[in-house]
Amino acid sequence: MSESADEEVARQFEDLRPQLVGAAYRVLGSAADAEDAVQETWLRWAAADRSEVRDPRAYLLTVATRQALNRVRQQQNRREDYVGPWLPEPVSTDRGPAESVELSDSVSMAMLVVLESLSPLERAAFVLHDVFGLSFAEVATTLDRSEAAVRQLATRARGHVHSRRPEVVDRKRHDAVLDQFIQHLTTGDMDSFMALLAPDIVLVTDGGGIKRAALRPIHGPEKVVRWLVGVLNRPDYTGETRVEVARLNDETAILLYADDELDTVAFCTVEDRGITALYFVRNPVKLGRVTGTTATLVD
Repeated sequence: MSESADEEVARQFEDLRPQLVGAAYRVLGSAADAEDAVQETWLRWAAADRSEVRDPRAYLLTVATRQALNRVRQQQNRREDYVGPWLPEPVSTDRGPAESVELSDSVSMAMLVVLESLSPLERAAFVLHDVFGLSFAEVATTLDRSEAAVRQLATRARGHVHSRRPEVVDRKRHDAVLDQFIQHLTTGDMDSFMALLAPDIVLVTDGGGIKRAALRPIHGPEKVVRWLVGVLNRPDYTGETRVEVARLNDETAILLYADDELDTVAFCTVEDRGITALYFVRNPVKLGRVTGTTATLVD
């Protein structure tokens, strides 16, 4: 193969890399695992007979998704020993397209949690067909299933997603509620803070057995506030703290720093009735991709 042909192969792959990472990330919930899957995809793409590839995008999405599904099995083994709830790894969405996953509201933390409740095959069918627009025939090839079986997978996944996907408010209102959330929590005005919470709120915390976190989801405003107050009164750190906000997973998230180290990334799901879900990612292993994110300091 000539050098110009090599360059064309690499260019095609790099042009599609954000979509490949985006598909693998939605299946895996881990940016690190998604990038590993995409690296394996590159090796297969470099060695492929491109005379047999009619649609590079469909081909590469197929390979990347297969690699992601292989890693799902490895994840399942690791999660059996995971301490407490498992949440997806936050990713930055304020960088250039080559540095962040191909994004839409389907990578919000709330949506990723919904996708995690699907079976791996349902998740893959939904991501490939509903998010990336592959035909059922192409998805069937990816999943090594009949087209009829893939249609059933996608239908079940779509119904599940639509029934559980939160009806979130627009970005302006979300960010206004987030500002109040931070203000009331940092000033200790817990009555005003509790007024922001929906009656059916759930708090999910992921410490991975490394940072303090609840071992099960916490339901109801009173229990959520009680847990937060307990954590604030018994911090894992001493010294100065600061709060920033940044665009992560295509939504505004809260970044809590302690002694200049990122301690927690918090996501709020805001619906018309108030904050219906809080997701706190505290496992430091999952926070590395947030470092360097363009953030705004909250006074």
